[in-house]
Amino acid sequence: MADEKTTTDTVVVRPRRVVWMSGALAVVLLAVFVTVAVLLRSQDTGAIFMLSDQIAMVGVGVMMAGAAMLFATPVARADAQGVYVRNIGVSRRFTWDEVEAVSFPDGAAFARIELPDYEYYSIMAIQGVDREHAVEAVRALRRLHSAARRSDG
Repeated sequence: MADEKTTTDTVVVRPRRVVWMSGALAVVLLAVFVTVAVLLRSQDTGAIFMLSDQIAMVGVGVMMAGAAMLFATPVARADAQGVYVRNIGVSRRFTWDEVEAVSFPDGAAFARIELPDYEYYSIMAIQGVDREHAVEAVRALRRLHSAARRSDG
């Protein structure tokens, strides 16, 4: 499964390493909470735990694992008209007319879209830890941005 797909005029980018890290963290969290749930009634702690407490503990583990997987959801989808960016819990679409540049400043964790008035919008789908994948993604977005600027005249 490719993380970055390029057609004649569409680029789709997803993070790579954070997906693996989020998945591993989710598995560990779920395993810990299930283990604790199983041990709740088998250990003499002085407190009385019921089946409902065990189910709740597993439920908390499922919620924590789901929250960890949220870090794997960012995506950037760009075409000739603009770029759609979905970060964790927030999505936004920009036309290329709104975008001044696509940059990846030194030391930054994420690439970003430079907007007028010194504003910017982070692209969490393009992360520094992905190294060459991030470089290719930024170059692809810059090519689309340049092409859109040239066609506008």
